Amino acid sequence: MPYRTIPNSNVTYSLIAFDARGRERKDDPHGIGGIMSARIIQDAQASPPSHIFFFSHGWKGDVPAAIDQYNRWIKAMIDLPEDSAAMGPGFKPLWIGLHWPSQPWGDDELGANSFEASSVSSNELVERYVSRLGGDPEEVRKLLQVIFHENDINAGAIELPAHVVEAYNRLADAIGRTSAGPEAAPGNDDAPFDAVAAFDAANEAGDAFGGLSLGGLLGPLRQLSFWTMKSRARTVGEGGMHSFIAALQQSLPVARFHLMGHSFGCIVVSSILGGPGGKSSLPRAVDSAVLVQGAVSLWAYADSILGTAKTGYFNSAIKRGGVRGPIITTLSRHDTAIGVIYPVAAGLSGQVDFAAALPRFGGIGAYGLQGLGGVNAIKMLPHTGDYDFVPGGIYNMESSEFIRKGDGASGAHSDIDGPEVAHAIWQAARA
Repeated sequence: MPYRTIPNSNVTYSLIAFDARGRERKDDPHGIGGIMSARIIQDAQASPPSHIFFFSHGWKGDVPAAIDQYNRWIKAMIDLPEDSAAMGPGFKPLWIGLHWPSQPWGDDELGANSFEASSVSSNELVERYVSRLGGDPEEVRKLLQVIFHENDINAGAIELPAHVVEAYNRLADAIGRTSAGPEAAPGNDDAPFDAVAAFDAANEAGDAFGGLSLGGLLGPLRQLSFWTMKSRARTVGEGGMHSFIAALQQSLPVARFHLMGHSFGCIVVSSILGGPGGKSSLPRAVDSAVLVQGAVSLWAYADSILGTAKTGYFNSAIKRGGVRGPIITTLSRHDTAIGVIYPVAAGLSGQVDFAAALPRFGGIGAYGLQGLGGVNAIKMLPHTGDYDFVPGGIYNMESSEFIRKGDGASGAHSDIDGPEVAHAIWQAARA
């Protein structure tokens, strides 16, 4: 991807793309030999930055959507000149956006209700999902054809026909869907797949989307697609992105590194910190990590999951000091994507109850990081506030006052380009 310029500014950032297997794409005309990471490293060595800010988008992030998000997020930061000046006289930032294929389903695939499942032809949907889900294409295609044929003739079914249940269960096996509990890697940390339970849960939660339904015969398919994107976020973070940041750290031994992820991008950022298998360090600790409305398990960093001796998949990144500055999560009760879609896709039903005991499955955008000692519960402040973050501190930041504007089915999930979020990222970098 070429260097991009933030609209109405002279600030540029680079966009580096990775494929579904976590491999950097090698077809960038602005790269060296098609490799953008080599160009970034070469340019950074020629003009060393003092601080490097990495951003990872979350689900439904095709290239235009990723560019739009990074334009807005970085613009929100540069529009706070006092925060920039507070970084010191030698402050020289390098901005990098990370792109990965993360489309679990398209808006045009969702009908107004479970009786109108899609405005896209079945043949087109089959091919989209063959591409998204992975596995053996012919086997996956054959099973999808069974599911979509039934949807064409019986979209308003109130229960799953037996042959569709069988097709879904075989499809889950074909794409490698497994479940090992909340201590497992993202993608394997959901409830065991049950096509009937997925169908019922999505239909039960359907009214929460303001007219948009994830139910119907295709509800379990969207759950499988959601699982695939969680697993992919881990793959790309542990793979090429971890290697790229490691190489950049080795090339720039003095620069400070700051990571920010949104939604599934929080899995990407966590996986960069964790490295392959969740157990491989970067050459040195990063200087801050901000997880904004994270679609990652509330137990992902835990010392103890629900009072057991089981630890979260990313716990070792905490134990070995993978972040020497603060780790911050934001959480908002207005975020329907994390409050409803995430638990439904993980295998549960119903709206999140913020007053209830902690669930087995839930996202940090609703609950923050849990099962971890020494976590500070704070509130998001106006962009003039001072947080007094300390190095090594972990903060669950209640942000409902500022992350609140709805964006359709997802509630406030993407309302993160305000000055208050940008200010929190700046203050984390200063710490």
